Amino acid sequence: MAHIPNLKTRYINEIIPALTEKFSYGTIMQVPRLAKIVINSGVGQAVADKKLIDVAQDELSNIAGQKAVQTVSTKDISNFKLRRAMPIGVKVTLRRDKMFEFMERLINVALPRIRDFNGISSKFDGKGNYTLGITEQIIFPEIDIDKISRIMGLEITFVTTARTDEEGLALLKELGLPFKK
Repeated sequence: MAHIPNLKTRYINEIIPALTEKFSYGTIMQVPRLAKIVINSGVGQAVADKKLIDVAQDELSNIAGQKAVQTVSTKDISNFKLRRAMPIGVKVTLRRDKMFEFMERLINVALPRIRDFNGISSKFDGKGNYTLGITEQIIFPEIDIDKISRIMGLEITFVTTARTDEEGLALLKELGLPFKK
């Protein structure tokens, strides 16, 4: 039998009924859900040192549990010594069970490891999606602190099917993201 993440079963059994009651949806198909999680890291120093992209790709693959892909520049910018199709970042898109497993690890393991952590801000994009910026990749236990060459930041985007920011905030709060009061 296949493994079902705890967060997914909690979403089906507890969160869908709670959101249906709160927003009085007619059917459970109207209840917002988490569509995907995109983890992205820009490596601006990769213009000078090509090995940094490979290191960032390996680290992001370890964090996400899925192979990360390189992102390339779309145009030339001479001030930054940047040429078209030069690798400048890495990203990974998580869906289905891997998405729920990553979110569980983020909430229960990684975020509590941030020093002086008192919640995340609740600024949404106007369409129910939320982006969380993390300044250090070392908060994830998959990263060995002794082997890293430089501290890199990450951007984690939670893409939901919510139509408003209020619905998106309610969904992510129910899933367990620790927003500031």
